[in-house]
Amino acid sequence: MPHKAYKFRIYPTKDQQALIHQTHGHCRFVYNHFLERWNTSYKEEGKGLNRSIMSKMLTKMKKQDDTAWLRNVDSVALQASYENLMDAFKRFFKGQNKYPRFKSKKNLVQSYTTKNSHNCIAIIGNTIKLPKLGLMKFAKSRDIEGRILRVTIKYNASGTFYVSVLCEIPDFKTLPQTKQAVGIDLGITDFAIFSNGRKVDNQRFTTKMEQKLKREQRKLSRRYEQAKKDKRDLRECMNYQKQRRKVARLRERVAFQREDFLNKLSTELVRQYDVICLEDLNIKGMLKNHKLAKAISDVSWSSFVQKLKYKAKWYGRAVMKINRFFPSSQLCHVCGHRDGKKTLAIREWVCPACHTTLDRDVNASRNILAEGLRLFEATKP
Repeated sequence: MPHKAYKFRIYPTKDQQALIHQTHGHCRFVYNHFLERWNTSYKEEGKGLNRSIMSKMLTKMKKQDDTAWLRNVDSVALQASYENLMDAFKRFFKGQNKYPRFKSKKNLVQSYTTKNSHNCIAIIGNTIKLPKLGLMKFAKSRDIEGRILRVTIKYNASGTFYVSVLCEIPDFKTLPQTKQAVGIDLGITDFAIFSNGRKVDNQRFTTKMEQKLKREQRKLSRRYEQAKKDKRDLRECMNYQKQRRKVARLRERVAFQREDFLNKLSTELVRQYDVICLEDLNIKGMLKNHKLAKAISDVSWSSFVQKLKYKAKWYGRAVMKINRFFPSSQLCHVCGHRDGKKTLAIREWVCPACHTTLDRDVNASRNILAEGLRLFEATKP
């Protein structure tokens, strides 16, 4: 069954905030404890731990006097900590990520996950019921559909709390067929160029906020240097903490603006087209170009493609990714003539075979559409 997540801002009381922070610390302790035991077990016996061993160890820890305080928080959240560790090792052995590292309490973004068992998580009006925390106000911007599986409570560097609710939707309705397809060439000057000639402007959210961010970060740096000079603990420097939260709110605002833009555009495309054709970009390799790395990071191509893929899966659409070595910028979409490689400075060129004046990006998107449709037809049974 398809899963869908809903994210809301929550407004915990001071007691609830204290319990959330306590749970973050306990979950971090459990994760780090079992990571250390895993490393020791692997060195001594040549193998790590499994779920059964960690479950028994956690139960014993709760009964011991020196770690009996683990009973003060949600037990399911503690279990989720070592399950996250197991998932991290599985991804490591598959080559999907690096070796798991110890979690730090100095990380300003903290989160923990808990599961819905015996209806311990529920939406009641404009409040959400969470294990150990009870009822809590939240910004209910939309109705939640399906059965709640688990929630993740997150604390951001800006001092705000959020809850992400994962639901299972049994009767998820796919969209009706539109009999339309589109090819998309992703760029920097224009975020996306469609095969029908439409161009979506790159919003450049970071660039628009850059000057303000620089100014506020300079203030933060000066307050840090002053605290260092006075040999004061940063946690006790209220002016520093106030400025740190201000900088974090600016960065959070940029992230939310980008997320909103990508969600709206991806939803619009999935609703309008049955087949969406994209180029499989080597973004990691492109980030090595120091002249373009900042612009590529800001434009968030990976996040956009990821959103397109899971929304297409929800609604019964197809996303075709063509080979990154396909010469979409070198082929003429009119006659198929292949010209030589072109620098990024060339935005328009004339086909030497049919003498058609071609817009570099629109021409590339039309070639991507043709290749994507060919691959789509080949995948049909």
